[in-house]
Amino acid sequence: MPAIDWLLRKRVEVSWAAFALANLLAMTLWDSWETIPFHFIWISLTLVYGFRVWGPTATYLVLSAVVLSTGAVILSDAYSGSQLWGELFEVPLMSAMFLAMVWHARRRQDALRAVERQAEERASLLERQQRFLHDASHELRTPVTIARGHLEVFQLTSGESPPELDVALDELERIERILERLLLLAKAENPDFLLVEEVELVSFLEDVFMRWSEVQRRSWRLGELAPGWLVADAESLRIALDALLENAVKYTEDGDSIELRSRAEHDGVVIEVADKGCGVPADALERIFERFARADPARTRAQGGVGLGLAIVDAIAKGHDGRCTVEASEAGTTFALHLPGFRRPSAIGSDEREVVLTPLPDS
Repeated sequence: MPAIDWLLRKRVEVSWAAFALANLLAMTLWDSWETIPFHFIWISLTLVYGFRVWGPTATYLVLSAVVLSTGAVILSDAYSGSQLWGELFEVPLMSAMFLAMVWHARRRQDALRAVERQAEERASLLERQQRFLHDASHELRTPVTIARGHLEVFQLTSGESPPELDVALDELERIERILERLLLLAKAENPDFLLVEEVELVSFLEDVFMRWSEVQRRSWRLGELAPGWLVADAESLRIALDALLENAVKYTEDGDSIELRSRAEHDGVVIEVADKGCGVPADALERIFERFARADPARTRAQGGVGLGLAIVDAIAKGHDGRCTVEASEAGTTFALHLPGFRRPSAIGSDEREVVLTPLPDS
């Protein structure tokens, strides 16, 4: 049984050895035609090595056996006068060509192994990073929640709200938002990251729009909305749109225009958040969706955040097999979510609408 298993594993090498021996026998029997089986031996050796790439010891043993056997047959025929002495130069020439191929094949194999090692190291690093984000976020949520709870109780019982207390509560709330985003990013690589369902897109976008237009002083515009149903995780999609709208608010001033709109595209939908703010620098566009990346590092922490919002948008878009793109100019910035799985109504009526909300008057 071990011998049979070995033969099965080495069937290519065994088949080549039988083929080479048959051609070596042909060289001895038909000396006037021996160059044909001679080249068959060397060409087949090159082909087999291309598939197997043996180790150095096996390679040099096989090469030595082929050189000695074929060289001996040609040398014998040259002595007998049936072959020219110049044919002997074929042996070192074929050997040199084979060695050149061996060198290139081994270099390629070493390069592939290096790439595989790098891929394994990156996968391991990503796994450790995801685990760290998840564990650290979970561990930090408890003390932050406890601290915020104590401060809120103190605020209620004392009946006072000094500025220092408001700042502390705001900072704890900000830390909670960061932890939630870190947890979301940590889960983004999991297969159960999203729980999809059919979402009626018009009412969904209207709800998102109304929430933001009621709390932020901007010139809000609800553009044309594509009627239909989108297969998506409603909560994750809401988080992504909140991040895009929050980003638009950060980079605009009171009275600047922010528009939310959507349009059908092939079998998908494009949801856009467009603003008339200060825009995104051209050198920041390539890295804007990276974690902890900020379009303008010079902006304050309150204005610029920590650079997790757009990374979350990118993760959610990819989780839906979609993508997020950005276009920026001096006139403003437009972020677009390209999502598949959109189903239009069978008969499209006049459901598309546009709502404009001006900034709230000063109280």
